[in-house]
Amino acid sequence: MNRLIVAVLAFSAITAPAQANDFLGVWRTEVRGGLVRLEPCGDAICGAIVSSPLLEANPDQRDVRNSDPALRPRALRGLRILQARRLSATRLGDGWVYDPEEGETYSGEITLLPDGRLRLRGCIVWPLCRSQIWVRDASM
Repeated sequence: MNRLIVAVLAFSAITAPAQANDFLGVWRTEVRGGLVRLEPCGDAICGAIVSSPLLEANPDQRDVRNSDPALRPRALRGLRILQARRLSATRLGDGWVYDPEEGETYSGEITLLPDGRLRLRGCIVWPLCRSQIWVRDASM
């Protein structure tokens, strides 16, 4: 009987719906291994650049590729690069993602995958989209 209870509890933990804080924390990006911190901002979740190998080499990097010349002096470290609101327990959307490599902002959504990784998708217009997978960073 006790084994059955343990098995049911273990299965429940595996299949429990994701909670809001499952999105929160520091995530390693797929491209260039940057680190982005996701945290609440009003009724949304926002992401800001924490670090990257390029920032470690040159900590004073600026947003020089931004399509708006007035924003080019902004520091990349700490820059908000995404914002999205909760659509479900495993999905954020109605948001945007900024790519400092291209200096462009795209409509975006984030999905919490069953294995705990995040899939980000940014679109100029559908179907012109790109996706990448982020993994939680355990070092922070």
